[in-house]
Parts: sequence; structure tokens; C-alpha cells
Amino acid sequence: MTAVQPKPATQETFDSLSPATDEVVGTYPVHTADDVEAAVARARDAAAWWDSLGFGGRAQRLQQWKGVLTRRLQQLCQVVRDETGKPIADAQLESVLAIEHIAWAAKNARKVLGRKRRPAGLLMSNQAATVEYLPLGVVGVIGPWNYPVFTPLGSIAYALAAGNAVVFKPSEFTPGVGKWLVDAFAEVVPEQPVLQLVTGYGATGAALTRAGVDKIAFTGSTATGKKIMAACAETLTPVVIEAGGKDPVLVDEDADLDAAADATVWGAFSNSGQTCIGVERVYVHERVHDEFVAKVVEKSKAVRAGSDHDAQYGPVTMPSQLKVIKQHITDALSRGGKALVGGADAVGDRYAQPTVLVDVPEDAEAVREETFGPTVTIAKVASMDEAVEKANATRYGLAATVFSKSRGMELARRLRTGMAAINAPLSFAGIASLPFGGVGDSGFGRIHGQEGLREFARTKAIARQRFTAPIALTTFDRKEKTDALVAKLITVMHGKR
Repeated sequence: MTAVQPKPATQETFDSLSPATDEVVGTYPVHTADDVEAAVARARDAAAWWDSLGFGGRAQRLQQWKGVLTRRLQQLCQVVRDETGKPIADAQLESVLAIEHIAWAAKNARKVLGRKRRPAGLLMSNQAATVEYLPLGVVGVIGPWNYPVFTPLGSIAYALAAGNAVVFKPSEFTPGVGKWLVDAFAEVVPEQPVLQLVTGYGATGAALTRAGVDKIAFTGSTATGKKIMAACAETLTPVVIEAGGKDPVLVDEDADLDAAADATVWGAFSNSGQTCIGVERVYVHERVHDEFVAKVVEKSKAVRAGSDHDAQYGPVTMPSQLKVIKQHITDALSRGGKALVGGADAVGDRYAQPTVLVDVPEDAEAVREETFGPTVTIAKVASMDEAVEKANATRYGLAATVFSKSRGMELARRLRTGMAAINAPLSFAGIASLPFGGVGDSGFGRIHGQEGLREFARTKAIARQRFTAPIALTTFDRKEKTDALVAKLITVMHGKR
């Protein structure tokens, strides 16, 4: 009930490998287009049953699911570590945040999506106007490997709370995490396949976009997001896209430099830099630039990648990304940049050690393209106006962080991003009531918060006549004097200079 059943003898399979050791940690079916269509068909029936539970019934099940995840947190974290290589503490952090989001969605779905009255206006005062948000039906979620719990649950939990059934395709690098989450849900919702799992490579995800779902929620690269949009356009299937980022930190002259340096190091290197909202660029006021750089260098030298207990982060999960990381560093150095920590030699066959780059031209790959690795560029600026201009000079627009005691809100609002944090790193991601998403090549649509619930619902407006209007407007029996009266009335109401 928790996943599409494989064909007995001919089902193709694939292995999930530990990025730290290449050990096989699980084997999973490669689901075909027929398998995916069958899952969506089952989800269609399950969606009607799930919707019939109402907000209260769904909230109760979601709270129970949250309880299972919480009680088995260490087990979940170990599955995450096995497939991503990240430290248990980092796996716990993303899982805890995901649990918070499940709780928020369950608690607030009725308040956000339930029926509400709207004013009808003077001309339509005989009408009662209401709006409500109804389930879409079946939502397809295509998840990433870098945060295989937090990120997909940001769509799954909100889609479920809104009354939809979900077919979930996790990354081929983290199918075990996806299966664990789906199996845990089935324990508290055994009656119907409300949340199903399909596994495989890109073709399985592509099949999900063509399987008749009512919306696709995708997290991944911009290039793949564009392909998904193109496929969904054929059937006018709506999408929410959370793609990459090239997220900046701005450090003003009055900033707390210790806090800014700590946030930069953690934001750049945690999870091996494999964070869409992680720190990739820093713009620092010239008056504090040298002191800030010294603090970052000192902190960075104490950070190390590895799989032992003392390592701060683990291996690069997707092996092909190592080439991208090394290329960006090599390009920066060849164009006059300097590596104060790390460098091209910091990139090995599994791990990438921290790299801090300065004096890198703004048109270098390390500044323009998403590195998705443990590197950061730091640039000196003459003013925060210059910092904002350079921070905005990108096709991405996901998130940013500002360190400033006096101008934090002003600077944050001027940045062309979907999210911003002031004087703390990435804090918006942990606040369940705030929407999460970007602009430009970082995607569109929102998960989390009220906006995230409404993302997975369709708006339904209803007008109900309470009594016959004294002035009948929508009839061929309307008289000329009625039109004249309406003209006078509208002039009184809206014609003043």
C-alpha cells in the first residue's frame, strides 16, 4: 500500500550507495511509466477518501505521523546518513525542522483554507460572498537528495494537509529516505494509499509529470525544472519549482563580524555546501573587509570534511558535482583569484575540503554559477549600495543574508530574492509560517506557511443571493431608468476628484 508493487520477475532495480564508501545500502525498483500511472490512479481514489476526513481528521493523522517521526528520529537520521553521508547531527537538524512543518500544516490548514466570507459591495449587497480552498486531487512531488527529509516534506505535508493524495518520487540517490517516510505514514493511514512512493531515475520523474496529476512540486536544478515545466505545459499541469541559488551575504560596516563570519562559514560549508540557500558569495564593506576575512579564514581552517565522528560535514553526495566544484575553483584562480583556504587540491574523489576565495572577478564561474559545494567567494565593496547591486546581478534569486545593525531591513528588502535573513543564517527556513521560494532561475511558487497550503489548493468563489435586489441588473427586462439610476449611484460612489 505504501509503494507501487513491482512486477514479480522482470522489474528492473537500482542500488542506493553510500557516498562515503560506495557500499550498497538498499536496492529499489525502477518504476516504469505504467507503474507511475497505476500509482496515480490509485491515488485518485485515495484522494477522495482523504478529503472526506475533513480538516480535523487529516490533522489527527498528520499529528500521528509527526509522532512516529519524532519517536524514531534516530532511525530516520541513520537512513539519511547512510544515503547522503552527512553527520547524524545535520540529519537531525533537517528532520526536526520537517517535523515542525508537519505540525504547523496540520494545525493551520483549516484556518487558512476553510470557507471565509467576503464583502459583496453596495451594488451586490443582496449577495453573500464566500471563498474557500479545495484540494487539487493528486499532487506529484519530485524531491532532491541534499535534504531528503526537510525539502520534500515541505511540499508533501502541506499538500496532504490541504486534502490531496501524493505520489512521491525521491532522488535516485536517496530512495531509502523516501521509503522510510512513506512507510511511516502508512502506519497511521493504513486504509488508503494516500502517500505513495515511486522510485527510479529521471525517466520515472518524467513519467510522473505525464501521469495525470493535478500539480507537480519539484525541487532540483534549474535545467531540470525547465524540462519539467515543458512537459507539464503539454497538459496545462501547474507546477511549483524550487530550483538553485547563488545566495549572497552582505556584511555592513556596523555588523557583528564574529556572528557574520560564523554564519558565512556554516552557511558555505555545512552539508558539504550542498544547500540551495547556502552561502556562496559574500560582499563586505571595505572598512571591515580585512578583519572579516581574517575571522572567516580562522574559522574555516577548523572545519573538515570526513566520515568520522569529529568531521563537520560529509562527502559530496553526487560524485559528478566534484568536477563542477573543482572547475569553479580552478577558473577563479586562473582569473586572478586567491585561495586563502583550500583550493583546487581541496577537491578529492569523495570529499571537498573548505575553500575560501578572494579577489575573484564578478564574471567568474565561482561567482556567477551555482557551485553547490563547500566554497565561498568574498569581495570588498565601497558601500552597501554596491553590495546590493552586485548581489542582485544574477539570474538566481532564492535567498540572502544581511548583517547590519542599522540597515538590516532596508538592505534585505532591496535584495531580489524570495527570502532574506537578518543577522542570523538561513533563519527563514526554520519558521514554518514563512513561505519558501525564489524568483528568476531559482523558480516560482511557494511552499511552507499559508502560501504553501494555498499552493496545493484550488480557489473556489461562491456568491449566494440572500434576497431579490431592488435594482435588477442582470436581466433583459432592465429599464432605461434603472441604467440611469446605476450611473448616478456609481458617480456618487466613485466619481469624486
